[in-house]
Amino acid sequence: MLSKRVSVLGLGKSGASAANLAVKLKYRIFASDTGKKRKIKNLLPSISTEFGGHSDKVLDTDIIIKSPGICGDIAILKKAALKKIPIISELQFALNNSKYKEIIAVTGTNGKTTTTDLISKIVKAQYKDSIVCGNIGFPLSDKALKTTKNTIISMELSSYQLEDTPDFHPHISVLLNITPDHLEHHKSMVNYIKAKKNILKNQSKNDFAIINYENAICRKLSAKTKAKKIFFSKEPLKSGVYYDNGAFVFALGARKPQIKPKINIVGAHNIENILASCAACFCAGISLNAIEKVISGYKGVPHRIEFVKTIDGVNYYNDSKSTTVDSTRAALNSFDNNIILILGGLDKGFSYAPIKKLIRQKVKALLLIGSAAKKIKKDLKGASAIYDCFNIKNALKKARVLSKDGDIILFSPACASFDQFKNFEERGEVFKDLVRSL
Repeated sequence: MLSKRVSVLGLGKSGASAANLAVKLKYRIFASDTGKKRKIKNLLPSISTEFGGHSDKVLDTDIIIKSPGICGDIAILKKAALKKIPIISELQFALNNSKYKEIIAVTGTNGKTTTTDLISKIVKAQYKDSIVCGNIGFPLSDKALKTTKNTIISMELSSYQLEDTPDFHPHISVLLNITPDHLEHHKSMVNYIKAKKNILKNQSKNDFAIINYENAICRKLSAKTKAKKIFFSKEPLKSGVYYDNGAFVFALGARKPQIKPKINIVGAHNIENILASCAACFCAGISLNAIEKVISGYKGVPHRIEFVKTIDGVNYYNDSKSTTVDSTRAALNSFDNNIILILGGLDKGFSYAPIKKLIRQKVKALLLIGSAAKKIKKDLKGASAIYDCFNIKNALKKARVLSKDGDIILFSPACASFDQFKNFEERGEVFKDLVRSL
């Protein structure tokens, strides 16, 4: 990359990381953010910044690095397009300055973090020179200059990141599922699917695409890749990796080896996440013994159906990572019934009605929080008793009054966190702290 002037749009974690990398590469940096002026954690002091909006100073550059989540149709980017200034993602900028042996990339609407985390731990068991990055851990820009030709990179990628990285080419791609999400950003399912498809777009016949056979959209997209397709399913397949009565079967040739690891994470959706991890790591050359051993010791990731505490016979679970209706559906399906569900946050533009029947079957009370409460109440009217609680603290007070021995109190918001918190991690930590203080 020959550019000496770089503008960075957005000073979240990935934007700050990209700006720091550019400084280390001795580029002249200007960073612009629409938020209030503040100190950006870990941002190198030599970086020139502006806050409160994007001025035309952004255009005095050879290239613009756009943070994920910033819409591509904002005014400053339209001006940049007219001036034919290249616009790339933090991910692309980091890849341009990284070395690696291969990339294992994971995307999907739900399950990305668990699957990427599990893959990275399995890979680490056999290859010490490996990192995990993207939406999980840290932006690749943080470690780009420390990578080597032997580094294996496991990464979790959102539709935002893939949308801005059309030339992305992983050796192993994992497509977990696609259901409605981020429609407030992408404007339509067509655009959302198009962004996800970038994970497959540039793969060749020497690459692998791990695809959920049970998801119709994923199956349809599988026809668009030149990579070797490996399907995974909770039902037997003629060819692929599938689950059968406690065994994970690798039907990828004449032999059908299998492993029977101990499963420590609840829910049928986690069987799918483990299947995808098994397939990806098998393609990466990891031994079945290593795969089985790591899965048997795996306890999951924070904020995803995470057990917190038992109080008076009532079990509390933190599922703050749930930002979609489908992820809340998966959480509900992980338990039998007698659930008190804390739901709500910042609405993402889709209906909550698809889980109405499930709530009627399993949920004894709905405790609503956040700015989406009014819409949720309308969509789920009649499914269960509904209480407006505004915030997590009030919801937990109400949950204690309503609960009895044997109940489950599940915090699975089905919404973004940004109306009351800076991210889902902070939201989950607040929930856990409040539960522990009860």
